[in-house]
Amino acid sequence: MLFKLAWKSLLARRVSVLLTILMMTVSIFVLLSVETIRYQAKDSFSKTVSGVDLIVGARTGQVNLLLYSVFHIGVPTNNVSWQSYQEFATNPSVAWSIPISLGDSHRGYRVVGTSTDFFEFFRFGNKQTLTFQHGKAFNEHFDAVIGSEVAKQLGYQVDDAIVLAHGIASKHDDHPFKITGILAPTGTPVDQSVYVSLQGIEAIHFNWQGGVRMPDTATPELEDLQPETITAFMLGLNSRIQTFNLQRQINEYRQEPLQAILPGATLMSLWSMLSSVEQILLLVASLVLLGALIGMANMLLVSMRERRHELSVLRALGYRPGFLFALLQIEALLISLAAAISAFISLQLSMYVLKDWLLQEYGILLTRLSIINEFLFMLPIVLIASFLVALIPAISAYRQGLHQQLNL
Repeated sequence: MLFKLAWKSLLARRVSVLLTILMMTVSIFVLLSVETIRYQAKDSFSKTVSGVDLIVGARTGQVNLLLYSVFHIGVPTNNVSWQSYQEFATNPSVAWSIPISLGDSHRGYRVVGTSTDFFEFFRFGNKQTLTFQHGKAFNEHFDAVIGSEVAKQLGYQVDDAIVLAHGIASKHDDHPFKITGILAPTGTPVDQSVYVSLQGIEAIHFNWQGGVRMPDTATPELEDLQPETITAFMLGLNSRIQTFNLQRQINEYRQEPLQAILPGATLMSLWSMLSSVEQILLLVASLVLLGALIGMANMLLVSMRERRHELSVLRALGYRPGFLFALLQIEALLISLAAAISAFISLQLSMYVLKDWLLQEYGILLTRLSIINEFLFMLPIVLIASFLVALIPAISAYRQGLHQQLNL
């Protein structure tokens, strides 16, 4: 009887109720979206690089090493000798290694010197492999592979020629590179990078000293293109059990000061520095929801003036003041429940429309399970909040019922 009466009462005020549901739907949609994207963004960020057991570079801060080796942000404090790289790359516990050489750029995008092992062993997300949208990996010294964002923004295609630069004015236009492949979108810094071979990096710098091109004195031979130093390198081990042992060996290496970091742990440490941003987003979304709940309470409170006759009839029929209190609370809960379900359905539909775009542009993978988990977590919170906010009109109905009882 109580639920039936609450339903009939809401139908009698369908216009104002629908507007309130719409307002709350938008608020819950925003809050649910922020929470889902925040969780997935954190998860995707922690998997910017996956399957890599150790990242090794010159001794510096852990976050700094991660920034310039994975995100290609900042400048390394020093380089790593090729001999040291070879020593650890051939360690019996190492399954594969990826050298990284930074320093050049192309129209604002970082150029990364590496080997073809990068395309074979590098992983991101849930250990997803790199795939080629067009073309293939580099094979010659002056071949290049570009990320999807570079191709999109600069309008490049396979077989186009590009010129690398050292700094702003020092262009290596005497050795143009040919694009042999374009990587598929990953939502990681890979999309915004240009990849060439280590030999290609050495070739364009063969007659350069201090950022200045010197007169051609000789044609570089193949053996002369062996790099003397690299910026950093990534290691994949045969067994995770060996990770800490090899990390200690690298950190205690006597030939030169090196540092090995665990990329997953360092990524989470970096994310914690950005936690204030996500907390602000959550606060804004919560305030939007609070405003909608207050609007619902105001709607119920204003309707009390129009429902005096209705409440009087209910009292005349013998219903106690507690019944009126429960009636207002059930109406508030029905409105909140309808808004929450509408927001959940809207977010599911939005996921199907925007899922591919979010993955390509930001590397955020929204799954149905993640949305369901967030919804089940937030639904009790929304219902409890609506109960608390609806206490004002519910107590008003209760007092009005007592007043009518005294008059009777």
